[in-house]
Amino acid sequence: MIERDSTQSKRILKIPEVSQRTALSKSSIYDLIKAGQFPKQIKLSARSVGWLESDVDNWLDARIAGEVI
Repeated sequence: MIERDSTQSKRILKIPEVSQRTALSKSSIYDLIKAGQFPKQIKLSARSVGWLESDVDNWLDARIAGEVI
């Protein structure tokens, strides 16, 4: 089981919000995931995925700082 810091957000974002927050298209997000440069999605059900808000925020912070993940 994965343990997360209790101070991190546990809110799950769906692809439209991830796309809006990152200013990336859906296909660009999936391309970055495939390249290991964006957080992987979490499977919520058979036909639904989402991303932890904290993972997306950390990725954005790294990009703002000029780090390439």
